[in-house]
Amino acid sequence: MKLTLISPSFNRDYGLTKQRIFAFPPLNLPIVASLTPSEVDVEIVDENVEHWDYDEKMGDIVGITAMTAQAPRAYEIATEMRKRGAKVVLGGIHPTALPDEAARFADAVVVGEAESLWKSVFEDFRRGQLKRIYRNSDRPSLASLPLARRDLLSDKGYLFKNTIQVFRGCKFNCSFCSVSRFFGRSYRMRPVEDVVDEIRQLRGNSMRDRFFGFLDDNIVGESSYSTELFQRLVPLNILWVAQATLDVVSMPGMVPLMAKSGCRGLFIGLESSNPSSLTEAKKKWLRPEQFREKIKLLHDHGIMVEGAFIFGFDSDDETVFEQTLEFADKIGIDAAQFTILTPLPGTELFSKLENEGRIAVQDWSKYGANEVVYWPKKIRPEKLLEGYEWAWREFYSRWNISKRVLRSYKRWKSMVPLLLFQLQYRHLMRHRERISKKIRDQLLATAEGVSAFQCHRERSLVKKM
Repeated sequence: MKLTLISPSFNRDYGLTKQRIFAFPPLNLPIVASLTPSEVDVEIVDENVEHWDYDEKMGDIVGITAMTAQAPRAYEIATEMRKRGAKVVLGGIHPTALPDEAARFADAVVVGEAESLWKSVFEDFRRGQLKRIYRNSDRPSLASLPLARRDLLSDKGYLFKNTIQVFRGCKFNCSFCSVSRFFGRSYRMRPVEDVVDEIRQLRGNSMRDRFFGFLDDNIVGESSYSTELFQRLVPLNILWVAQATLDVVSMPGMVPLMAKSGCRGLFIGLESSNPSSLTEAKKKWLRPEQFREKIKLLHDHGIMVEGAFIFGFDSDDETVFEQTLEFADKIGIDAAQFTILTPLPGTELFSKLENEGRIAVQDWSKYGANEVVYWPKKIRPEKLLEGYEWAWREFYSRWNISKRVLRSYKRWKSMVPLLLFQLQYRHLMRHRERISKKIRDQLLATAEGVSAFQCHRERSLVKKM
């Protein structure tokens, strides 16, 4: 018996991910593989880093994971696999948000986390009695999880394969984020001993094998747990990066401990320099006037910072792009990621915009946070896309890259990695520009359609009054 697990392409317009530094291996599929009976032949396909063939890579049962931007491709693969006689199970964040939609393309849909459901799914498949929907009654415990089958991942597509997850859930409930819906509003943690044992098994002697990426949405979500974990990491002599909130600098002793344990970089959602936008995002606890001081503290301990910004909040107008770049330069971040506000299904943002009649496009392949799929309040859609692309070009211009690298001279160990990282971003940006005209043309057509739709909707409302 053969099981094929697939992570579909996020956007086929872009082709394979050419920049290995940005290609993180999917951890959910290796975990599902580890939960599968040992006598089953299991293979993993990550369509973002490898080409594959339906007939060569088809199991008796096929499991497909999908975030929203992957959903159309996931449904296409599922349809083709079912034509060829395979049974298809869909899971992940998008099928969890829209299980009835996903069920039209699959034999079964897993809603929520797979750990407590996969055994039942597989047993039902063997009996020929797959159910339409599988749901968790309770969120699964993270204790004693089997070691993820990383050996099934491609060796060619990733800069490193050592990705780890220790937390699930998020106490925040950002309006645009689907994490708390999928994993819950409270934190669940793996036992520290389990995490340390896994890192020991994965750690090698080469730089690549000593480098780890924590995939958690907030590596310092529970400070007492994180403190114990980082203390245990110190003697392992690893290097690691993670995502955190900027409040990490307010936790007594946390930043020095993180640096001592091997932390070399943090991805931090700063979102905006505008307090009104932060309130919209339900992140009004962030204080932009404090960003510079807090980032400097991280730099003082040798930790690089990549800040994430979102364009398109209702309070944003066409000045937001230049203001954001000036702000990013002022606070001294080492790298930046810019995205367009995207109303993912299941989020508060999606419900709000849907109720207001502002969802312009429901082609899920466009929901990768780099296209405009709704009607902004103060910026025309094509101007939002143009400003977004300008921000990427300007931030990663040769001059600005040089300025940031030279600014980091006191952290001389970071200069070469910082330069290479930013050049990769520049290359990615230039790759995107090759297809941006097509996207812009589509957006202009969409904008005209949305404008007509808005007029029609307003006329309808007037008639009802």
